Order: sequence, then structure tokens, then C-alpha cells
Amino acid sequence: MSTALLRQRTPVRLQLEHLAVAGLRFLVVLVGAVAFMTPTVWMVTTSLKVDAQVWLIPPKWIPDPVVWSNYSEAWNLLPFARFFGNTILICALCVVGLMLSSGLVAYGFARLRFPGRNVLFLIMLSTLMLPTHVTLIPQYVFYTRLKWVNTILPLVVPSYGGGPFNIFLLRQFMMTIPHDLDDAAKMDGAGFISVYWRIILPLCRPVLGVVAINSITHHWNDFIGPLIYLQKEKLFTLSLGLRMVQGNYFGEFPVQYIMAMTFVSVIPVVILFFIAQRYFLHGIVLSSYK
Repeated sequence: MSTALLRQRTPVRLQLEHLAVAGLRFLVVLVGAVAFMTPTVWMVTTSLKVDAQVWLIPPKWIPDPVVWSNYSEAWNLLPFARFFGNTILICALCVVGLMLSSGLVAYGFARLRFPGRNVLFLIMLSTLMLPTHVTLIPQYVFYTRLKWVNTILPLVVPSYGGGPFNIFLLRQFMMTIPHDLDDAAKMDGAGFISVYWRIILPLCRPVLGVVAINSITHHWNDFIGPLIYLQKEKLFTLSLGLRMVQGNYFGEFPVQYIMAMTFVSVIPVVILFFIAQRYFLHGIVLSSYK
């Protein structure tokens, strides 16, 4: 009798255990979400406050009154429209160059056979261990001699040489594509470039989406590159514009203006992630699975 009762209670106990574990996981995720979202919420609420409410301790989370004009006033005090345009232009050019060049180099390492291929691939991967700041001075001297300083060329041209991590990611994905597709295309008269453009590249769209999102995020938030190579205000990106607000123009820009422009600069990246997250997650899962 007792054994029968235990057998009847076992599913209930298991269900309770699953509910307890799920509740604990939800609690951990909730605490993490609150911790990560607190700075963002503070930024948004501060952008809508008046001066007297910004430095209150304890902070006042809900602004009263809500000052929407902070956004328009901050936008008009500096040429943020130009800063947005410069940032979008640099991101677009870098994404196109990075996807084209990284894809071609990865295709060579993954599908072509030539002497020294593995050695060259290891040399390429070793550049990932080289800190970016080590090459800043040599690159600056090089671009100075080319008279590229104070132009967007030093920020855009290197993307057309590919990126080690992106090449590695694409190469690993391309190696999982059956070679029978290449052989069938070659029997129909297709060359190496035709095989790459018509067969390999369309199959790599999930990974190319990952490369594009990573590139956009990096160049959108890049501060060191524009700081070193751009000196004219008309060429400034959003990161430089926000830093200029915090520096020389701090007396003219209240904190709520800075928070307003910071929030505006974040919106495009957030929208991009929500639009492309399906391809982004699919690319990560697919590449790791392969």
C-alpha cells in the first residue's frame, strides 16, 4: 500500500521540483535583468528631468514634470544630425568591406588547396593575440604619410582587408559545406569565383549576419579610431560628439541633455538587434552546432 502511494506521489514531487528549479532560475534572471537595466532606466528618466531633479539623493526615478523638450534642445545645440550621418556612413562602408574581404579570404582557406595554407592561417590567427593599442602609433605614422589623417579613410580602408576573427568564423562554417556542391558546379563550368558567389556565399548568410552585426556594433561604438584620426568637427562620429558634450561643452550641456543624446545614440543599435536577432542567434547556434 505504501509503495503504491509513493509511486503516485513521485510525479507530483517531480513536478514540484521542476517548478522550484524554474522559479529559482526565473529569480536569478530577474535579478540580473534588474541589475543590467538599472543604468538604462536611470539614463532614460534623467533625460526627461529638470535640473533640480537630476542630483537628488535618493534619486527620483519618475520625473515630474516630464520634459520632452530636452531632446530637441540637445539635438539642436550641436550638429548631431551630421554626427549620425558620419557614423552611419562609416558603419555601412566598413560592413560591406568586411563581409566581402573576410568571405573571400575564408573561402580561400576553407575550399582551396595551396602550399602553406595552414601556416598562413595560423599566422593570421596569431594576429588575434596582438593588442590593438600596440599598433596605434605605427598605423598613425603610416596614415600620416599617406595624408589620410583627418579623413574617414583610416577608419574604413582596413575593413577591406578582412578581420581575423570573422575570417576564422566564416572559414569554419565553410568547411562544413559538402564539397560535392563545388564539384557539381565545376562540372557545369563554374569557376572558383562563381562557386563562391553563387553557392558558398548564399549558404553562409547566417554567419554573414553575425559578422555584419558585430561589425556594425563595433564601428558604431568605436571611440579610439575617430579620436585619433578625426580632428574636424564636421567629420565627428557620435562617440566623439558625445565626448565633446562631456568635455568642452559641459557648461552649456546639462546632464539631462547628455543622457538624452546618449539614449538617442543607443536606439539604432537596439532596433538593429531586435530586427536581426533571429538571424544572429541562428548563426551562432548553427556555427557552433556544425
